[in-house]
Amino acid sequence: MVRTARITGLLYLGLAVSGALGFLINRPRGLSGTLLTFELLIVLTQALTAAGFYLLYHRTDPLSALGIGAFGLVNSVLILVSAAMLKAGSLPMSDAVWAVSAVFFGLWLIPMGTAVLRTGLMPRPLGWVLIAGGIGYILNAFLPLDALTVAASIGEFWTIGYLLLFGVRRTPSTIGPASAPPLPAHPACP
Repeated sequence: MVRTARITGLLYLGLAVSGALGFLINRPRGLSGTLLTFELLIVLTQALTAAGFYLLYHRTDPLSALGIGAFGLVNSVLILVSAAMLKAGSLPMSDAVWAVSAVFFGLWLIPMGTAVLRTGLMPRPLGWVLIAGGIGYILNAFLPLDALTVAASIGEFWTIGYLLLFGVRRTPSTIGPASAPPLPAHPACP
């Protein structure tokens, strides 16, 4: 399970880097050729990261794992549509699809935070930050204020760092009523 967590952390780092380079640097400049490359990298890393989180949580919190996987994949598909719009030469349509995809990115963070709270595999405060970040992303779709997404950025980089440095707790935390029993050994995850 620790190896799966670290691989998921690497994929999530790839998503953060490709998202930052594509959305924050290239999109404002309208560099459609480079932007298309980064958007395809976002699609790939978002889908693989969603699958990694599903693998991490599907036995300890199946409902949250399903939400993470579903919303992560929907976000990937929307970014793929955005990439198709870029390829067709329609940056305004691509921007509109990005705005819609932000809602699903927020919806992806909420079950991720819930899984952190329910399983105890990562620090509980991280779960609350991810939920707040997800709500912020959803609200940002209606009230475009960059400050609403700050918690999401904190939660994402905290998650990436935790996964890369520690993986997940081998024995879930016993803090609070939402803790889970110890995880059984899984042959695919040493």
